[in-house]
Amino acid sequence: MDFAAVDSVRRELQDATRDGKPARTVVAERRYPTSADDVWDALTNPDRIPRWLMPISGELRLGGHYQLEGNAGGTITTCEPPEHLAVTWEYDGAVSWVDVYLTPSDAETTLRLEHLALVEDLDDKWDEFGPGAVGLGWDLALLGLDEHVATRAAVDPDLTDPAGLEFMRRSSDDWCRASIAYGTPRPQAEGAAARTLAAYTGG
Repeated sequence: MDFAAVDSVRRELQDATRDGKPARTVVAERRYPTSADDVWDALTNPDRIPRWLMPISGELRLGGHYQLEGNAGGTITTCEPPEHLAVTWEYDGAVSWVDVYLTPSDAETTLRLEHLALVEDLDDKWDEFGPGAVGLGWDLALLGLDEHVATRAAVDPDLTDPAGLEFMRRSSDDWCRASIAYGTPRPQAEGAAARTLAAYTGG
């Protein structure tokens, strides 16, 4: 697996609203050297999802409920192939929202992922861990998707080897820079990034 692909992701934080309430959105965007139809199939086909993400169960259709093994579940709220997929992201008693947009260009497809959460639900977690808490996880998922669309094989990265640990460090650093660009004071952003990295690596 090409762990150097961490540099392929564009990262951004945005203010938003949801149901009239203030929210924050974590944005990750990268290109894949394949068609939008292929990326869409990898995102929605129950036989392919476990090859790059994790096992999934449920009714994978508009309005259906999905469950990622050991992780989030939710409802599929938008399904517009091969352009827009949206789901609720229900984890640890909180609900947030994930939108994925696909844009084809020549022989590539740009994937834009937006993960929105209400500010009131972030509580102290944002100050403690910052955007990397979800951003680093999405970086790993997008990396797995890249490897899968290139090979069609199942992906099982070793995140404990030096290359995997370096990927997570660089991802955490990049989310720290995105947080600073958003307006977070540097010491706060750097402290949150360090705590997030430690949580992912066990350091």
